Amino acid sequence: QVQLVESGGGLVQAGGSLRLSCAASGRTFSSYAMAWFRQAPGKEREFVARITWSGINTNYADSVKGRFTISRDNAKNTVYLQMNSLKPEDTAVYYCAADPHIVKVTTTPIYWGQGTQVTVSS
Repeated sequence: QVQLVESGGGLVQAGGSLRLSCAASGRTFSSYAMAWFRQAPGKEREFVARITWSGINTNYADSVKGRFTISRDNAKNTVYLQMNSLKPEDTAVYYCAADPHIVKVTTTPIYWGQGTQVTVSS
């Protein structure tokens, strides 16, 4: 069982930066692939980024590539999402997710956090 708690959301102007954190419970955090998703009002939840258990390999949605960076600290049971050059279209609730499998973490991960709101003003 893994519990995920996101933090770091807020209101920022376009062009600004935010760093989201996702703290995980459980002693097996380092064996899980981790991902970030987001859901904007009136839209479906979409994949943003993922990272392997080791932290070596990462993948991003085209819409955030070059602006967002996912990372993890297994000693702290935490995964991060550094968001730079934010745009109004990045406004959404951002969710952290975990799954043992790197492919499944981008589609139907087992564990989800409760989400944190990110609002980017123009």
